Amino acid sequence: MEEINKIKSISIWIFIVSFVALNACLILITKFPDFFPNKEDLILNTIPYIDGGASISRTARVFPTYLIFKPAMFLTSYLLIKYWIYNKKIISSFEVNHKHIKKIVFFGIASAVCLVLHSIFLGIKFDYNLYKLFRRIIILSFIIFELVAQAFLVITFYSIKKNILEFINEKYLKLKAILVSILVFVAIVSLPIVTMPGNKQLKHALEWDYFLGVICFYLLTFLMWKTSKK
Repeated sequence: MEEINKIKSISIWIFIVSFVALNACLILITKFPDFFPNKEDLILNTIPYIDGGASISRTARVFPTYLIFKPAMFLTSYLLIKYWIYNKKIISSFEVNHKHIKKIVFFGIASAVCLVLHSIFLGIKFDYNLYKLFRRIIILSFIIFELVAQAFLVITFYSIKKNILEFINEKYLKLKAILVSILVFVAIVSLPIVTMPGNKQLKHALEWDYFLGVICFYLLTFLMWKTSKK
């Protein structure tokens, strides 16, 4: 199946582009101060995955890091749309009109749209509470839509597992299920933390680690599908 080879290619690029862009921004803003005309934008002595010393947006919204982050997120959004469309084609080839196909495509593409909107408005400052609320809703919607799409996709693959066993490495499907379960659990447990004031460092560390978990789903997709020779 040609769609399998395409989904493998798309999924690994989603992981690489988002991972490299995010960490390139972090390295630039913490290790290369000469690149930043506004020294107030610099962040020093932090590993935010561990200490939560800065949020993702804090590292990516200033010049010149947004020149890396925004194009990378636009590309990632495009790849995400392609990813969910190709998943629809693969599922349909095994079971036409599966009950979860529309949900997978809707939530998957919706997450990509939210990522585009988040990237567009990143770094734009308006001192209005409504605007700040809008930005929070957009990034929260991206996480929810992405998580729901991933969950429905894993559930769907398990429902047609007998038909796809020859095309996949089953252990990676199990890992995808474990990963999504952890992401859902963490999202539920951390909801009181992220909605209450304070705990900034904990929130930042959670943000970095959670984003890493979300994109690892696509790395597991690449590893799960066997290369098709057809």
